[in-house]
Amino acid sequence: MERIKGIFLKLTAIAAVFFVAGFAAIQLESVQDWMLLRIFSSTTVDSGALAEPDALSASVCGSRSPLPDPNRAEACVLVEAGERLFVVDVGDGSVARLRQWTTPFNKIEAVLLTHLHSDHISDLGDMHLATWVLQDRVAKLPVYGPVGVEQVTAGFEMAFGIDYGLRNAHHGDSIAPLNVAGYDPRPIDNEALTLIDDGDLKVSAFLVDHPPIVPAYGYRFDYKGRSLVISGDTNKSQAMVDNSRGVDVLFHEAQSNGMLDIMIAASQAISENKRAQLFEDIQTYHTTPVEAAEVANEAGVKHLVFYHLTPSPRNSVMADRLLRGVKDVRPDNWTLSVDGTKVTLPIGSDEIVIGMH
Repeated sequence: MERIKGIFLKLTAIAAVFFVAGFAAIQLESVQDWMLLRIFSSTTVDSGALAEPDALSASVCGSRSPLPDPNRAEACVLVEAGERLFVVDVGDGSVARLRQWTTPFNKIEAVLLTHLHSDHISDLGDMHLATWVLQDRVAKLPVYGPVGVEQVTAGFEMAFGIDYGLRNAHHGDSIAPLNVAGYDPRPIDNEALTLIDDGDLKVSAFLVDHPPIVPAYGYRFDYKGRSLVISGDTNKSQAMVDNSRGVDVLFHEAQSNGMLDIMIAASQAISENKRAQLFEDIQTYHTTPVEAAEVANEAGVKHLVFYHLTPSPRNSVMADRLLRGVKDVRPDNWTLSVDGTKVTLPIGSDEIVIGMH
């Protein structure tokens, strides 16, 4: 026993010496600079990194609705088809999330907006900056969306126009070229819903049911035999079933009306009647998790991902309440997303890899 005690005391003394030495070391300016260099290097895109295996993938860069959650951004999905990148919706906080992932913004070909609610467009200004300064892009940022997308992009350009000029005046055309500053709005024609079709990649829009927001869209990506669909905001609809048939992955919004009923009662109890009315209103144009599971089953979807969560769960109790009844409809092959949930579909395989970005 005495021997064990002696060994423990020696180990404690050694640990204390290392702690003191380490603390002293990080007070040195050269050590601090070296540590910061390592940190900054890890947050910079490595242009020489080895290419990932060919795949279609999607990462949730924003998993919540407008109801606040400090750990989640608003609606956003990053889609990667091989080396080609697209962003579907760009809600508050989503671009910061993409920056945290050291996303190669120079590879983002376009932003696709499901509809023009603020929680799907509010980071469009930050997206422009991220894809413009230092990115050597050759044209303005394409933004697909419903009729009205021209007004939205014009408004952002008006708001940020001074910023464009100031950055160009400071950094010059090599870093912030004015000739490609701004957006290239592309309103979707309901008679021509195929947006991209160049052989390997097909990107299609389809109308969803989100009244009184008309039109509102979902998007489907097909790449080398793999496929995924992103719902945007919608009621349960036949259009979602029809356009999701046989896809590998469906990213579908999920709103718990049962949880909203509790929030309505809590608001009414303190005479917050307008807040209660707001919660009642939003029950009329979203899909519950059980309904989303029904859509996935009817469409023969291989894997379902719940995103754009209302309210987004902050703990396991809230998650269980949000998903109540889902397992009765679809026992497995689904994922409740957080910011960073990534689904990868390797080309030449039926594998579905669920991970974190």
